[in-house]
Amino acid sequence: MQINWTEERNLTMLTDYYEFTMSNGYFINGMKDKIAVFDMFFRNIPDGGGFAVFAGLEQMIHYLENLRFTQQDIEYFRSKKIFNEQFLDYLANFHFECDVWAMEEGTPIFPNEPIVTIKGPIIQAQLVETMILLTINHQSLVATKANRMVRAAGDKLIMEFGSRRAQGYDAAILGARATYIGGCGATACAITDRDYGVPAVGTMAHSWVQMFDSEYEAFRSYAEIYPDDCTLLIDTYNVLKSGIPNAIKVFDEVVVPKGYRPKGVRIDSGDIAYLSKKARKMLDAAGYSDVKIVASNSLDEYIIRDLQIQGAKIDSFGIGERLITSKSDPVFGGVYKLVAVEKDGEFIPKIKVSESAEKITNPHFKKVYRFFDENGKAVADYVCIHDEQLDTENPITITIFDPLATWKKCTLENVYAKEMLKPIFQKGKLVYALPNIHDIRKHCKEQVDTLWDEVKRFENPHNYYVDLSQKLWDIKNELLAGLQK
Repeated sequence: MQINWTEERNLTMLTDYYEFTMSNGYFINGMKDKIAVFDMFFRNIPDGGGFAVFAGLEQMIHYLENLRFTQQDIEYFRSKKIFNEQFLDYLANFHFECDVWAMEEGTPIFPNEPIVTIKGPIIQAQLVETMILLTINHQSLVATKANRMVRAAGDKLIMEFGSRRAQGYDAAILGARATYIGGCGATACAITDRDYGVPAVGTMAHSWVQMFDSEYEAFRSYAEIYPDDCTLLIDTYNVLKSGIPNAIKVFDEVVVPKGYRPKGVRIDSGDIAYLSKKARKMLDAAGYSDVKIVASNSLDEYIIRDLQIQGAKIDSFGIGERLITSKSDPVFGGVYKLVAVEKDGEFIPKIKVSESAEKITNPHFKKVYRFFDENGKAVADYVCIHDEQLDTENPITITIFDPLATWKKCTLENVYAKEMLKPIFQKGKLVYALPNIHDIRKHCKEQVDTLWDEVKRFENPHNYYVDLSQKLWDIKNELLAGLQK
C-alpha cells in the first residue's frame, strides 16, 4: 500500500518565512500572475561520487496536490501585522496552477542540470521552494548513499537498520523508502513496509538473549516460536565459544526436527571478517552450509568493500546510521533558482552571477537530453533551451563541448537522445502516473547499469559530462557580458 503522506498533515506552512514576505511584495506590486520559471539542481555529488540518484518525487507530488492555507494560517499571518489583507484573501483561496517537470525517481542525476522545473505564477512557484528542496534533497541523499553500498556489496543483500539513528520521524520513514529505491532489499522500519511496501525484516536484539537464563534457552525459545524463519543473534556473549555452538545445537534439536531449515545467524560486533570465516567453517561442519551469515555494526561502502576483499563469509549486510544519515557526507546541496520570466509570450532568461564560475546559474527555460550509445550506455547529458528539439527516434551525430573549457569538444556519432524531464503537473493538474516503489527500484537499477564502470568508481570517478547547447551557452555569455557593462 502506498499512502499520501500529507493526508493527515497540512505541510503548506513548512516554508521559509521570506517566501511569504516576497510573495506579499509580489502581490502588492501587481505581479501575482507574472509567470516565472525555477529550476532545482545540485552542484556537488555526495562523497565525491560520479553520480547521484533522484528520489522523493512521489512525496513532492503529494505535497503540491495538497497545498492549502487554513484559517489558522491566515490568522497567523494577520498577527504579524505586515501582510496585505488582499494578499491574505489570495492565500485563503490558494489553488496550485503551475506546470512541473521532473526526472523520474531512481534516475541517475548529475550536477548543474535541472532535475525539477516549475513554471507558473511567481507567488506559487516561489512558495514551494523550501518543501521541494527538503523533499528531494533528503531522499536523493539517502538513495545515493544506499546505491553506493549496494554496489559495494555486489550480489549480496543490503538491509536498512537505521530508524533509531535517523534525524527525526520522517527521516526514518522516508529514508527507508529512499534506501529501497537505491537498491537495498529490506528495512527494519515496520511503518515503511506498511505504508510503502518496502519489505520489513527483523529477528531479535541482544535484550532477547539477555532476558533468558542462558543463551541456549533464548535461542531455543525463539526457534520454537519461529522454526520456519529462524535467524539467531550470536554475539551477545562470545560468537565462537557460545554463540555458534548454541545456534547449531538449537538447529539440531528444534528447527530440523520440525521439518524446517534454519535461515541464518547475525554478527553485530567484533572482527566481522575473522568471525564470519570461523563461523562459516563451524556451520558447514555441522551440516548447515545453507545457513546465511548476516553482518551489521557501523558498516559503510568502504568497509563492505574491504570485507569482500578479505574474503569475509558474509551473505548480507544490515546497515544503520551510516546509511540513514549518509554520515560521511550528510548534505545534498540542491538549490532552487529563478531562471526565466515570461513577458509578452516570450521567456526572458535570468541569471545569478558568482565569483565562482561553477556557481553561475544556467539561465532560461530549459530541457535535458541524455545521449546513449549503440550499446545503451549513457555518454553525456545535454541541457538546451525548451524549444530546441532533437530527434529521439533515430540515431544522431552531435558535437558537444565543455561549458567551462569550451576548447574541449567531442563529436558523438550514432547516439540516441532521450528527453529526461517528464511532465508532472499541467496548470496544477497531475498528469503523471505514479509508479509503485518496486518499479522505481527496478528503474534505478536499470539506469545505473547504463553508466560506465568508470563513472561508478568510489574514488576519482570519471567525469560524466553535462554540456550546454550552443544556443544556451551563447545566451548565458551574452547575459554575463551585459552585466560587465
